[in-house]
Amino acid sequence: MTGPVLAVDQGTSGSKALVVCPERGVLATGFAEVRPRYLPGGLVEVDPAELFDSVVAAGRQALAEAGEPVVALGLANQGETVLAWDPATGRPLTDALVWQDRRAETVCAELAEHAEELRLLTGLPLDPYFAAPKMAWIRRHLTREGVVTTSDAWLVHRLTGAYATDAATAGRTQLLDLDSAQWSRRALELYGLGDERLPQPADNAQLIGTTTVFGPEIPLTGLAVDQQAALLAQRVTGPGTAKCTYGTGAFLLAHTGEQPRRGTSGLVSCIAWRLAGTTSYCLDGQVYTAASAVRWLSELGVITGAADLDPVGGAVPDSGGVTFVPALAGLAAPWWRGDLRGSLTGLGLDTTPGHLVRALCEGIAAQVAELADAAAGDLGAGLDRLRVDGGLTRSALLMQTQADLLQRPVEVSALPDATALGAATLARLGADRTLGVDQALPDGKPAAVYEPRITADQAAERRTGFRAAVRTLLAS
Repeated sequence: MTGPVLAVDQGTSGSKALVVCPERGVLATGFAEVRPRYLPGGLVEVDPAELFDSVVAAGRQALAEAGEPVVALGLANQGETVLAWDPATGRPLTDALVWQDRRAETVCAELAEHAEELRLLTGLPLDPYFAAPKMAWIRRHLTREGVVTTSDAWLVHRLTGAYATDAATAGRTQLLDLDSAQWSRRALELYGLGDERLPQPADNAQLIGTTTVFGPEIPLTGLAVDQQAALLAQRVTGPGTAKCTYGTGAFLLAHTGEQPRRGTSGLVSCIAWRLAGTTSYCLDGQVYTAASAVRWLSELGVITGAADLDPVGGAVPDSGGVTFVPALAGLAAPWWRGDLRGSLTGLGLDTTPGHLVRALCEGIAAQVAELADAAAGDLGAGLDRLRVDGGLTRSALLMQTQADLLQRPVEVSALPDATALGAATLARLGADRTLGVDQALPDGKPAAVYEPRITADQAAERRTGFRAAVRTLLAS
């Protein structure tokens, strides 16, 4: 089956839609904003109607711009965002608890003695970032009615009437047995979710149902969690290379083959995708705040937006001794201290906006470098390069800082919307079962390559300063 496909990436701050043709590339785009509510106490929630409306609006916009029919639909989702809803009507019964939400810390505290058992079962550390603690919190505090699922299952139901999730998204719940890629009775029991009716995890590329919400009838044939979709689009289909997506947060994933790697570094071991019944695995590390840290700096009036990073940061040669640990929503992998807050040290009367910008870029890049080192340790081999995508890759300052601190080449994707392109790849594979993965993937040539410009000793010195600031936070 040839012809364009529609791909929608339903993200934290909006939904991006692409119409993608295998021969002509991206034909059209659409975008619709989503506005999560950031509330005191680490609460982050969003009206589910906004999520669905943004998918529909972005998809219709892209289709109208393309002006030609599509043969399939692919959908990527946020992964750990959850809600309760009525399966008979599709009506939401709660707001959606966004992946950054910390309210389920109480659930995790109660399960602390089972943390290692859950990690070995599911590959995931015990942390409210994942879906299961939030699902249990909803059941305890909000409603016992309906079903409680990740946001993708609700979106799929609203689009097609089907009740489905995919293996990679299911793997982000802490309810999936990592080895069998099926729901774990033990994990469900520990969370008090043993009676839940959960959707069966499907392959990432298969026919799920059809939708008419965009106008014509379109088969939904690709489903994925956002970071795994980007991993696929970046052509990281085997061990040795990693990708990092710089969006609301920064997410580094490294492919580990067809066997899960339960490392000791603090990285997450999870499903990359399941295609034609074969499961591939990856290591995953998270920086909770990347673009959201840039937005925070903008709201303080230091800069007006991400476009200011390079001109403002470029006005000074270095950070002027300022160290920024941008843990504005807690520290994720490999530390897993979501209760911590960020730190900004080394300030003086001579500190300028440029120094703050550089310190922010170094803070984000240093965290990603820690994740890359952790992945290399778990894999038993160094990563030879880092492939990157996402909105913040437009900042040459951040990308050069990343290459400097990593001491490896950083390849910027020519595909800024890698997550949506991964969803498009899965849609194509699900619509045409004769295609191989390589045939369905977009062209992999980078738009730019950043090589390290500082010595290994200089990089080590900067990273040592960052680690010292993190140790101070951990000891606080």
